[in-house]
Amino acid sequence: MKKTNAARFLDALNIAYELLEYPVDEDDLSAEDAANKLKVPTGQIFKTLVARGDRTGVLTAIIPGRLELDLKTLAKLSGNKKVGMVPLTEVLSLTGYVRGAVSPLGMKKNYPYYLDQSAFNFADILISAGARGVQIRLAPQDLVVTLGAVVGNISC
Repeated sequence: MKKTNAARFLDALNIAYELLEYPVDEDDLSAEDAANKLKVPTGQIFKTLVARGDRTGVLTAIIPGRLELDLKTLAKLSGNKKVGMVPLTEVLSLTGYVRGAVSPLGMKKNYPYYLDQSAFNFADILISAGARGVQIRLAPQDLVVTLGAVVGNISC
């Protein structure tokens, strides 16, 4: 399996992880599909969303793939009055990743990161490795330390 930028990012920091690969259905990039193929609980797969706050600018939210982002809570937690999702057309230029493969690791810029507290319901979680069909399994605490992420209840 070819290493991704996200995996190389973790290698450089000596963070333990595992790369997991699964066949991609371009018509179904959902967490449910990935969970079924990897035989893990759906709640253990986390997606990375890119948003923009009215005061802080671009930020990222890492939440369970089956849930929605609570924009009001994220705004409050991040010191913004309002937070909105970044248009899909901007995601690649902001992160270096395409839809369905956005990893919080190895982005073009170091944005503020927010991780949903439900990640700590698991010994490890899965996040995108930066390529469709590849996930990284790592401890949520390692993700927090690596990114300097703020933890909060940001999904609904």
